Amino acid sequence: MNTSMPATNQSSAHALGLGLDAGGTQTRWALADADGSLRAEGHVSGFSGLLLNDPAGRIALAQISHQLAAAVLSHGRPSRAIAGVTGLSERPQARQMEDLLSQALGLPPSAIRCGGDMDIAYRAAFKPGEGYLLYAGTGSIAAFVDEQGQLQRAGGRGGLLGDEGSGYWIAREALAAVWRGEDENPGGWQDSALARALFDAIGGHEWSTSRAFVYGADRGAIGRLALAVAEAARQGDAQALALLERAGRELARPLLALLKRYGRRPVAAAGRALQLHPMIAQGLRQALPEGLELRIVHLEPHKSAAIHAAQGSSQ
Repeated sequence: MNTSMPATNQSSAHALGLGLDAGGTQTRWALADADGSLRAEGHVSGFSGLLLNDPAGRIALAQISHQLAAAVLSHGRPSRAIAGVTGLSERPQARQMEDLLSQALGLPPSAIRCGGDMDIAYRAAFKPGEGYLLYAGTGSIAAFVDEQGQLQRAGGRGGLLGDEGSGYWIAREALAAVWRGEDENPGGWQDSALARALFDAIGGHEWSTSRAFVYGADRGAIGRLALAVAEAARQGDAQALALLERAGRELARPLLALLKRYGRRPVAAAGRALQLHPMIAQGLRQALPEGLELRIVHLEPHKSAAIHAAQGSSQ
């Protein structure tokens, strides 16, 4: 899938910067001028640094990179790019990603800076040392960029070891609960708004359908099932409401770890999972220390990264 939105301001600037925010569900991009004017933005397929670990993944990354280039270059050629990529933490991996994007965009590798997605997201919310960022999308993580510019983190261990409270976690926990209910009361799904919403989303109520979806779909597709959980909650389903409140409390865990390590500071919470239902934010607030400043924010790190790239900054 490839969509783009041309900005209304078409002022010509000598340097265009490209900002990328790549996650498991989609990769958002923006082109900006050095004065901060948005030239264009859009999104293509999601990817992560984990795809660099095997040949098939690298082929997929190359294909997405060319998909991205086709979308971006139709609006202008950037002179620099800054990319935040989920799952990308090692510098050798970052260099591999820079080489892939370099080939696709026709830029020298030295004009592209790749790093973790949380680094660019944090800098869209705070200056270094100011506060903590909780990000909950397909996955979840808490981050703090200290006064020396070093990224400190808690959580973000992926679907197998963590990501509690994320969209993926919500979907997994909801499906597991529904099938435990079916073990105890076969056919009971018909009386559950949560089960009906989930089964509608995956195309059937048979175990074979759930099995094929969970073990065949990618992480982003599973994470999107959280939308069905939110819909059941809006219908008043008690099981869905309780799960979303628990998701909020789980999201507090990595924040509490950072508070313990670095002291009390304001918190900004962002990401699509937090927008699913108010019960998630309620659970999060209740699990944090009383009086701690918490803002639920909408971040667009691809835009701020584009501006930094246009201005010649590596953030």
